[in-house]
Amino acid sequence: MPKLPKLPTPPLPPQFKSPPPRPGDEAAGSGPLQQAAEAGISVVDWVDERMSLSGAGRWMLFRKVPKGTNWAYTLGSATMFAFLSQAVTGVFLAMYYRPDPAGGAYESIRYVTNEVFLGQFVRGMHKWGSTVMVVLVFLHMGRTFFYGAYKYPRELNWVIGVVLLILTMLMSFTGYLLPFDQRAYWATIVGVNINGTGPLLGPYLSDFLRAGPEFGATTLSRFYAIHMLLVPGAIAAMIGAHLYLVAKLGTTAPPWQKAEKNPELRKAEL
Repeated sequence: MPKLPKLPTPPLPPQFKSPPPRPGDEAAGSGPLQQAAEAGISVVDWVDERMSLSGAGRWMLFRKVPKGTNWAYTLGSATMFAFLSQAVTGVFLAMYYRPDPAGGAYESIRYVTNEVFLGQFVRGMHKWGSTVMVVLVFLHMGRTFFYGAYKYPRELNWVIGVVLLILTMLMSFTGYLLPFDQRAYWATIVGVNINGTGPLLGPYLSDFLRAGPEFGATTLSRFYAIHMLLVPGAIAAMIGAHLYLVAKLGTTAPPWQKAEKNPELRKAEL
């Protein structure tokens, strides 16, 4: 199996380098804004000297992209932005939510929607953002499949993407119960019963989701813990591994993009 060549870290582009000051500008640029900017640069340099983050930043951000890259390649970044939006809005909702099946869960959602300042807006972002994230994940997976980006050497990245798709669906499923109204309650019962029909692990998975053989007082707490702690942590870890492999292996060119023939390689084959 051929070994991929290791590419050197690309240099910092000239437009991102601060030019040297012109003669006579040292005294003119000594205002408060200039001093604040220099203080910020000094802090960044102090941290970078001890952690060496600039090299990792250049390795992650400044990389070559294949010819023919189009807007379809931004679906992965859009999905990550949707996840970050879900995380931020979820934190604000968690400040008011009470996982109490005896009316506390429903009343806390009603209070957020009707009483809290911008509560309806934040809840709407979280509710519809989950749908947007699911749609973006499927579009990103479809683009990866039809462009052939799952082939060697990116098989592991494809597997991580499939795991992220499953985790996204699980996060949507566990979040659907949290308002604890009639629709959420009965829809979750149907979903858990469907999981229970799976071979071998199905009944055990249903008991795990219900926190017992039947829906009880701890079922809502189980869904809340999975939705708020378990699944987001796993998604964040998988996204980190996914981005690392994307930066390491690069992206594939569109299938209709033909590679330019290199006469040197042609001579080597002969």
